[in-house]
Amino acid sequence: MRFEVGKNPEGIRSGLLQTRRGNINTPAFMPVGTNATVKAMSPDELREIGAEIILSNTYHLYLRPGHETVKNLGGLHRFMNWQGPILTDSGGFQVYSLSALSDITEDGVHFRSHIDGSMHFLNPERAVEIQAALGSDIFMAFDECTPYPATYEYALNSLRRTTAWAKRCKEAHAKIYPEDAIPPAIFGIVQGGFHKDLRRQGAEGLMETGFDGYAAGGLSVGEPKGLMYEMINHTAPLLPEDRPRYLMGIGDLEDVIVSVEAGFDMFDCVMPTRNARNGTLFTSKGRVSIKRTEFKDDPGPLDPDCGCYTCRNYSRGYLRHLFLSREILSMRLNTMHNLYFYLEFFRQMRRSIKDGRFGGFKARWAEGINIPHTRLKS
Repeated sequence: MRFEVGKNPEGIRSGLLQTRRGNINTPAFMPVGTNATVKAMSPDELREIGAEIILSNTYHLYLRPGHETVKNLGGLHRFMNWQGPILTDSGGFQVYSLSALSDITEDGVHFRSHIDGSMHFLNPERAVEIQAALGSDIFMAFDECTPYPATYEYALNSLRRTTAWAKRCKEAHAKIYPEDAIPPAIFGIVQGGFHKDLRRQGAEGLMETGFDGYAAGGLSVGEPKGLMYEMINHTAPLLPEDRPRYLMGIGDLEDVIVSVEAGFDMFDCVMPTRNARNGTLFTSKGRVSIKRTEFKDDPGPLDPDCGCYTCRNYSRGYLRHLFLSREILSMRLNTMHNLYFYLEFFRQMRRSIKDGRFGGFKARWAEGINIPHTRLKS
């Protein structure tokens, strides 16, 4: 993996992340394909709207269908027919979100499957082994996501575990891939809760081990937005400038702008897909709940400034009808639009960075002024 990154005259980062399966322009958004599928979308459709990388999940694929099954069927890329880059989360966040079913020890995590109640054990070595079987392009080190709120003592102990586990992940990765191989990348994850000294300690510990990229985890876990912004702005400068910086689980576009300004390069979130399935759609004039009565007889497109397939071909009235009728097509058309909107937002933001116009882009977005969209071919 190679990463070329620079700053524009405003000091905002943009770059090119080169992997064995394709290039990723940064700042980048990764659609979430937890179970080896981005819900309601085919891989061809993802490519058509401009997705360059997707995220999939170690924890979920380990439980179902099983990483060995995926390996035997040709690896994750062949399994889901996506030939672009794939980043796999390590499973640490799932352990956090399902904490009532898990028991964390210094060696790893014992947990009960949310699917069938069976008991399992996941540790750093196992997390790397599973990701190797899946065949992803970017591995994430196994971490403990610190909850909010958490005492200083809890956050410190959690950070120490995460740092020790990261080193074990790096060692396991090196054992699987000999020096003469072209291995997948592996990123470390900075934890530390909402304590600035612990975030610094976490970053320094990871850099001592050395990773291909660095992520910040444990944010957007219930804390006030102001505190989240404070920690984002504190953490980004702690990470190496010549490596990709990934802010995990942050997807609100207002938060993305703050985070790009702080110095982060990669983002993922289920917001566009989950909201689409629930009938909430993102437009250049704000969010729209498509089930509202005012759209019943509306012949206009969802967003006149959007060039996606949905907006080019269907009316708000039809989208409302599909959603209220619980038609499968509703989820598909809504998801196509929301993902296109997100990816177009990132395209326009990258363009503004390269042209030295990021400040204007940020101001226009804050004022709710339409951002022009690229019209893709039918």
